Amino acid sequence: MQTLSDNTYTGVGVSPGRIIGSVRQMPRAVSEPPAGERLTHESPEAATDALRAAAKSVQAVLNDRAAGAAGAGRQVLEATALMAADPMLIKAAVKLITAGSSAERAIWDAAASVAEMLHNLGGYMAERVTDVFDVRSRIVAELRGVPAPGIPLSDVPFVLVAEDLAPADTATLDPAVVIALITSSGGPQSHTAIIARALGLPAVVAALGVTELAHDALVYVDGAAGTVTLNPGADEHAAAAAWATTAASLAEFDGNGRTRDGHLVPLLSNVGGADDAVKAAAAGAQGVGLLRTEFCFLDRDTEPSVDEQVAAYRGVFDAFPGKKVVLRTLDAGADKPLPFLTDASEPNPALGVRGYRTDLTSPGVLQRQLSAVALAAEDSAADVWVMAPMISTAEEAGDFAALCTAAGLTTPGVMVEVPSAALTTEAILRHVEFVSLGTNDLTQYAMAADRQLGPLAALNTPWQPAVLQLVRLTVAGAVAEGENKPVGVCGEAAADPALAVVLVGLGVSTLSMTARALSAVAAVLASVTLAEAQSLAALALAASSATEARAAVRAHLPILHDLGL
Repeated sequence: MQTLSDNTYTGVGVSPGRIIGSVRQMPRAVSEPPAGERLTHESPEAATDALRAAAKSVQAVLNDRAAGAAGAGRQVLEATALMAADPMLIKAAVKLITAGSSAERAIWDAAASVAEMLHNLGGYMAERVTDVFDVRSRIVAELRGVPAPGIPLSDVPFVLVAEDLAPADTATLDPAVVIALITSSGGPQSHTAIIARALGLPAVVAALGVTELAHDALVYVDGAAGTVTLNPGADEHAAAAAWATTAASLAEFDGNGRTRDGHLVPLLSNVGGADDAVKAAAAGAQGVGLLRTEFCFLDRDTEPSVDEQVAAYRGVFDAFPGKKVVLRTLDAGADKPLPFLTDASEPNPALGVRGYRTDLTSPGVLQRQLSAVALAAEDSAADVWVMAPMISTAEEAGDFAALCTAAGLTTPGVMVEVPSAALTTEAILRHVEFVSLGTNDLTQYAMAADRQLGPLAALNTPWQPAVLQLVRLTVAGAVAEGENKPVGVCGEAAADPALAVVLVGLGVSTLSMTARALSAVAAVLASVTLAEAQSLAALALAASSATEARAAVRAHLPILHDLGL
């Protein structure tokens, strides 16, 4: 992306909204300890003790912040807390201390080595590099006795500008203080983008040059257009004022997703635990399209018991009596390594043992999880569906369905996030009752583009015609199977109101998203008929690029401009 003019910057809009505010830049990173810094008066044993204590302190702080967060934010913080005490990182640092390095220099160099290894692995493991550097800075700050890096403190709301944000920072953004978010790197499916959407923060990523904006500079952020304008004029002030009115009008969803001519499109919510589920129900969600069960498994060295899982799942089910709750079985591996289940030494974790595949290397974990789901469902009025992530073949779908049947679960399904599953949906649906498109991973795998990398943001968008063709083929496979089995979408694509129209036009049955997106998606769907949605879907499929597809569809949806979406 590049600067449009002297006072306007363009990037990738990842969360809609029109905001004017003063800039606060993220503080500079903790300074690097002097190269070759050695122990002076401290013994290696004392320096090692100090390092371990600092790491434990950082982990405790992150866990405390996680306890006060919810959903995706909590999961991100818990994962980062695990990194603070990562045995590989700490052991590497202790080895350097034993060789004479100071504690600060040792953790700095050890983290650099771990980060390089993860970067070279690519894919999901490369996403953890940000976590490693964040933890390194926090440990060095703790050793120095200075405040840890983080979001600036302010008595007034501000627009936060950064090169990128660590997961621990994005997870605790307070939308009452941080009113918009701009980064010079990152992509549309990065942690920063996902958290911004969950919080309803207008956000632009991959906007080069914004880190040079002065402190207190006044900017206009258009999170839909992906632009940042310095020293906004009368037009921008009017647009921001109009957005404030629009945002208030979009605050409520009546709980009925449908097109203008009455075609029903249930709008569900993605949740990561009972707290999320309660909030989603209050927002009018018509059910849960994705219950991420990782929240039960993260930040622990052993598998949670069946009883622990039953209690956790029941809290979500109880928030939606009489409504559908689609639970995704454990999606461990890649960016969510678990010490008791996954192998961190895999050469390419994004293509390795993750999701359903962990049953190959650690049989029994999935079976016990399904037993817990069945027990939780017994005492609940929710309509519980269960789906497996990372299914690649019809044979795998059949094996998963058999496990569900053995556990007493009657509505098994699978995620379509691997291109092979999209291409063989008809065969897969002979074994299961539904499929749900995970557009984040489907896009990443179809385009061979790491979703965290800013330079690849243009590739890593579900507006890519190739990705839309995979959605079309998935629906076509479901139709060909002949049993009227539903195709849902639970990836981030469902939260884009314009893309939601296209997905409905392609034949998708249900859409699941962050609860904050429900009202906007509902408003835009209600502005078109099913036939119009189908026409727009055909327009997007015929486009030669993602940019052309998005522009063509948006040009036929004037409501998006009116609503600031």
